[in-house]
Amino acid sequence: MTNVTDTSFDGILSANAVCVIDFSATWCGPCKKIAPIVEELAKNYEGRAFLGKVDVDEAPEITERFGIRNVPTILFFKNGEIQQDRVIGAIDKSSLENKIKALL
Repeated sequence: MTNVTDTSFDGILSANAVCVIDFSATWCGPCKKIAPIVEELAKNYEGRAFLGKVDVDEAPEITERFGIRNVPTILFFKNGEIQQDRVIGAIDKSSLENKIKALL
């Protein structure tokens, strides 16, 4: 899975029609729980959707830009535009996959 940084974020958004960004932290228990799910879906949707991870401690600009106050938070983007849907907290695989499918 690709780690997204303050400097790479805008380029990733412009290069991919569908982006799913997982804002997480190394110290976060629920983040560790959903990490394998996000990684698996990143492989399954490679070439159709970009799934990446932002470490909130290492990317303060993006974290502040989108008002991330809790981790994990998953944001969805289509054609560079943030979607209204947002997941805060852990999510199961099928629910996250359904959200990705809806953007494709």
